[in-house]
Amino acid sequence: MLDAKSREDWPTYFETLARNRLYFEVRRDTADARFGSALALFEPDPRVVGGMVWAVYTEGMLPAPEPHRAFDWKKFGWLREDWKPDYPTMIVVNPGSPCEAFLPTARPYSNTWAQYAKRTEGPSDKAALRTLRVGGSLQGPVAHGLACGAHLIVHQGRLWNALAYHGHGYRTERRMLRKSWGITSHQEWQVQQHALLATDGANPVWEFALGLRRAIARDFGGYVETGYWRDAAARVLRQRAKGETVLTADGVVKTTPTPAADTETHIKGVQHLIGRIARYEARMRADGILGDGQYVTSADAWDLGRASCMARWGLSTRYCTLAEAEAAVVEAGYSAARCYDSWQDFSAGFILGRCLQFDNEKFGSWYEDMVTVHRILMSDPGSPWLNIPFQ
Repeated sequence: MLDAKSREDWPTYFETLARNRLYFEVRRDTADARFGSALALFEPDPRVVGGMVWAVYTEGMLPAPEPHRAFDWKKFGWLREDWKPDYPTMIVVNPGSPCEAFLPTARPYSNTWAQYAKRTEGPSDKAALRTLRVGGSLQGPVAHGLACGAHLIVHQGRLWNALAYHGHGYRTERRMLRKSWGITSHQEWQVQQHALLATDGANPVWEFALGLRRAIARDFGGYVETGYWRDAAARVLRQRAKGETVLTADGVVKTTPTPAADTETHIKGVQHLIGRIARYEARMRADGILGDGQYVTSADAWDLGRASCMARWGLSTRYCTLAEAEAAVVEAGYSAARCYDSWQDFSAGFILGRCLQFDNEKFGSWYEDMVTVHRILMSDPGSPWLNIPFQ
């Protein structure tokens, strides 16, 4: 946009606007009302007739999230379509920046820029690697933690390193957290964020199965045959069913033995899970996510990747502060580095966890979408996975 403005190439400038989301401030009270409409806020500007402007921002130029301010977004053409007689006579794009531009809102003057909105479908949600070059972390702990959430962020075509995240707009982000996570407050966000960072969300049976194979491989080295893995799981579970001596806050106690029928049912479930994991890993080897002989060591990446995203979602909904979001992102990165050896290992763990949770061995979009993202992040020269050391 700056380059187009410098050349006075306004067609390119307007076409760029039409391909991007345009954010604008809305009233928090109306945005918080579940069935209300978010009313746009206008700003004073002495440079224009009437003294008021409608300020809009492209994604990379948004102000950092503040508790008392909220933003929504619309397509370029909507700004003209929604214009009302009592609105300001001027829209200002990215106010105060070098690529600032004033657009008249009233017809017929708005025809000059509005025509470009019809020449494109608008912003895309297709998977794409997008980087914030100014104002975004590119190296260091924050960048590393943000890169741990790249699966979902790149899948949505958002800026992978934008910690000051506005997402799909304040109202949409709040609706997403309420429907998908049951989060409607800072306390609920905090509980969920802590659970993800503690990897409490992943199924403990997954980690039992993966941890058992990891132990076998460590003790004996080399490839762990699936049949042997299944048999080992049965032996361990039957031994545990007899009762174990464990250390608790009350001292050393022995657990109650498990009925044989319950134990055998549990064994069948774990052995079925082992088969599912083996089949997903075979597919991931075929698709280049895992190398020959490689296997997933843990599915904790599924929680840690979402923890990185949850920090940004908490900020976009004002359920947390920028400092809280940054701390959570950094912790997610440190935990990932302790658990995995490389970005490839982390990615395989994330994809396996996502598929065990949702895909049910259909190898559908839950799997295919992540394969696409993995390939982008492992091949694009600008990818954080190729430019930020994992350890």
